[in-house]
Amino acid sequence: MKQAIARIAIVVDDYNKAIEFYTKKLDFLLVEDTDLGDGKRWVVVAPQGTSECSLVLAKADGEEQESRVGNQTGGRVFLFLYTDDFWRDYYKMVERGIKISREPEKMPYGMVAVFKDLYGNMWDLLEPNTTNGSD
Repeated sequence: MKQAIARIAIVVDDYNKAIEFYTKKLDFLLVEDTDLGDGKRWVVVAPQGTSECSLVLAKADGEEQESRVGNQTGGRVFLFLYTDDFWRDYYKMVERGIKISREPEKMPYGMVAVFKDLYGNMWDLLEPNTTNGSD
């Protein structure tokens, strides 16, 4: 059997603000933006160079979903952005004003820093070691 996670939904408060952050600050590609009517859209963004997994930017609908914007995991790191050049991407994030919540650190599994997206969700920026098989 072969399975894969193809999409992860992230709750946002505004489609356009989210698209701008992910495409302008993180250089993600806008894969799809389809109007579904009644103010709803199917918005998909993905890191450049990958087709395995992408984010669905889902606009919060109602109080319960609105309360989850920016804290979908109770304050833990939510997503892991792998890179082939940690320092290139790290310095680009700093230049673009992305909040770094844990400074770069060499770990047994690779070089990592924690950053926050525009809503406060925590992400790892990670360049895995190629010597331990985690690439």
